[in-house]
This record gives sequence, structure tokens and C-alpha cells, in this order.
Amino acid sequence: MKNTDKNAMKCIEMLRQLVSDVQGAPYPGKDINDELYTIWYEHVQEVAVACFQFLNENFPQEARDVNKKIDSLFN
Repeated sequence: MKNTDKNAMKCIEMLRQLVSDVQGAPYPGKDINDELYTIWYEHVQEVAVACFQFLNENFPQEARDVNKKIDSLFN
């Protein structure tokens, strides 16, 4: 398997984990205390940061293209 294929598979795995974590979000309210929500939130933030870092390191051109598209939305 090529290195780019391995990177793509790793990226897919990381994104699936992020989506799974976000889908399992506890809703803060009467049944869920602030501590549980904070633990979940910090975990999801760590996974999201890891995904973004992996994407930026392994798919730099795509990251630049996305940034250009986002910037064009605000112009």
C-alpha cells in the first residue's frame, strides 16, 4: 500500500472516530453534570485537533485549497 493510501486510510479512521465522539455528545442539563460534559468536550477537542494536525501535515495542498474557499466566503 502506498504511503498516500495509508495516510488516507488513517485520516478516514480519525474522522470516523471524531464523528463518533461528536454523535455521542452528552447534553448538559438536569441529567448530566458539568463535569461529565467537560470531560467529553475536552476529549472531542483533542480528537479534533489531532485530525486537523494530521490533515495539515499529510494533505497540505488540500488544506490550502479549503482555506482559500473559506476566505472567499468572507470577501
